[in-house]
Amino acid sequence: MTEIVQGQDAPKVSLLVVEDDKFYANIYRVKFTKEGYDIRLAGDGDEALKMARERKPDLILLDLIMPKKDGFETLRELKADTNLKDIRVIVFSNLSQDEDIKRVKDAGAFDYIVKANISLQDMVARVKGYVAQ
Repeated sequence: MTEIVQGQDAPKVSLLVVEDDKFYANIYRVKFTKEGYDIRLAGDGDEALKMARERKPDLILLDLIMPKKDGFETLRELKADTNLKDIRVIVFSNLSQDEDIKRVKDAGAFDYIVKANISLQDMVARVKGYVAQ
């Protein structure tokens, strides 16, 4: 599912969206492209790590439940890599148990968003806020 999309008048902000659900990935691609972000899509953790190493993104939106390599392991590998450890990783998942949230925050996630609890527009606003920090 590797895809690179450049928005019109895009700022120099690149976003790697790691989402195995093609429907959701396309929604994020369309919305963030319209907002002017350079978007890369990865469908699993292995692909995400490869893409992050090829072109270090400014921010990563990381799903947890994925084939091949899940988001927990992907986050651990990102944070263990000296070249990638400083990238802000926002976990976005429908897992909403406190232990899952604690687990990813302890592993170095910048934030945790429960997909079912946030609108697409609010997601974009939060990403804009993270990038501005």
